Amino acid sequence: MTSHKKYFEVNKDTWNEKVKVHAKSAMYDLEAFKKGKSSLMSYELNALGDVKEKLLLHLQCHFGQDTLSWSRLGAKCVGVDLSDEGIALANKLNDELQLDAEFVCCNVLDTPKYVKETFDIVFTSYGVIGWLPDLKPWGKMIAERLKPGGVFYMVEFHPIVWMFDYANDKQEMKYGYMQNEVIYEEYEGTYANQDSKMISKEYGWNHGLSEVINALTEAGLHIDYLNEYNESPYDVLPNLVKTESGMYATKDQLYPLIFELRVRKI
Repeated sequence: MTSHKKYFEVNKDTWNEKVKVHAKSAMYDLEAFKKGKSSLMSYELNALGDVKEKLLLHLQCHFGQDTLSWSRLGAKCVGVDLSDEGIALANKLNDELQLDAEFVCCNVLDTPKYVKETFDIVFTSYGVIGWLPDLKPWGKMIAERLKPGGVFYMVEFHPIVWMFDYANDKQEMKYGYMQNEVIYEEYEGTYANQDSKMISKEYGWNHGLSEVINALTEAGLHIDYLNEYNESPYDVLPNLVKTESGMYATKDQLYPLIFELRVRKI
């Protein structure tokens, strides 16, 4: 991971700026969240069911809305994120809402250095694995943090989505499905507020589904299911159209936008 230190530092700076913008955005709707609105989607709720009294580790938690939503449902939560601004806001929200979640600021791959306990559930969602150069240590870390019988669940944008460059509201296929080389992007705005004047500087990596699956199975985890969907709950890509279900899809629906994956530690 040392060789990627520069990339992680740039990403951390960008995410610290994003927290400030996202906290004021309509997409995150912080005021409604404070009044009781859950940030969790039906995929997550259906996959994990009753979480009351379960120990839950949330990887790459941003500023903690999902972590705190799980906490409101009775889970005992720990959230981890690279951004110290994100963790600071998460702690502030936790105190304000009188919840009992804990938050740790670290690179997700360093989680075992800071979080020693094991969990019934490890959870992560939407725009997470693209920040990691190699998924094998990620899979190993997840397996180590799960109790026997514990569940890892993720819902994430589909790898096909990341093959496109979305500059200037166009969709140009530019990046490899299983591209090993780092991808650098610099653009104005952020997915939660495209009118923001902040400059996002980001280093990322593309990972195909086989890489995701193999990272987890090689760590000794068992796949319960993998599902792919044409619709996304978030309108964060150019030219998506709203469907009857309230989700968002491409006009032609020629490829999936998200996938969900649940695995277990036997």
